[in-house]
Amino acid sequence: MKEGLNVYGDPLSPCSCTPMTGYFRDGYCKTDASDFGRHVICAEVTEAFLEYTKNQGNDLSTPLPEYGFKGLSPGDRWCLCAQRWKEAWEAGCAPLVVLSSCEESSLDVVPMEVLELYAVTTTY
Repeated sequence: MKEGLNVYGDPLSPCSCTPMTGYFRDGYCKTDASDFGRHVICAEVTEAFLEYTKNQGNDLSTPLPEYGFKGLSPGDRWCLCAQRWKEAWEAGCAPLVVLSSCEESSLDVVPMEVLELYAVTTTY
């Protein structure tokens, strides 16, 4: 698969390998036609976001060992569905984002000006 571009038009940077994230579980927030959720926003999850998404029916904090999923903790980076991130933003609990790791197609759902307001300013 061709590597995607980020919201700056540059090659997509990895979001996280610990925990391993991405629709393809390769560390990148890239997508294709089979990804109906469009997991293209690299977010640094917070307790508020984890609680919000759990209340929306997508529990990302509870471990599922049968799938090799340890559950997310605040501070973990994870590829989120663009629409879920937008919903969290509208609800006042959107997590920060790593712009170099957000696929350019995320701009079809969330304007760049909004993503820039939530940009992570530190790297690890």
